[in-house]
Amino acid sequence: QVQLVESGGGLVQAGGSLSLSCAASGNIVSIKVMRWYRQAPGKQRTLVASITDGGYTNYHDSAKDRFTISRDNAKNTGYLQMDSLKPEDTAVYYCNAVIATRKSLDDYWGQGTQVTVSS
Repeated sequence: QVQLVESGGGLVQAGGSLSLSCAASGNIVSIKVMRWYRQAPGKQRTLVASITDGGYTNYHDSAKDRFTISRDNAKNTGYLQMDSLKPEDTAVYYCNAVIATRKSLDDYWGQGTQVTVSS
C-alpha cells in the first residue's frame, strides 16, 4: 500500500516563506512524477508545479520565480519551497505522484496541508 504524507503547511505573513514536504512510503519501485496542486475555498484544484524522475520541472505562471519544486529520490520525498508568499497563495496544498510498484503504475494523493498567508 502506497501512501503520501504532506507536512510543512502553516500560517505565514505575506512576503514570507514555507517549505512543504511529501513523503511517499510503501512498496515503491519508482516515482515517475511528483506534483503539487492547490485548492482555495470555492475554487478548482490547480497544478502548481511538477517534477519528473529525470528532474524536469514545470510551474504554473503564478508560481514561477517564487516556488521551487525538488525531490530526493533516495528518500522518496518531494519538496515545494515557497518564497515571497502572497495572500492569494492561501489554499490547501496537495501532493500527487505517479508511482510504480511491482504490480502497477498508479496515481496517488496526499491528504493535503493548509497554507495560509496573511496580508
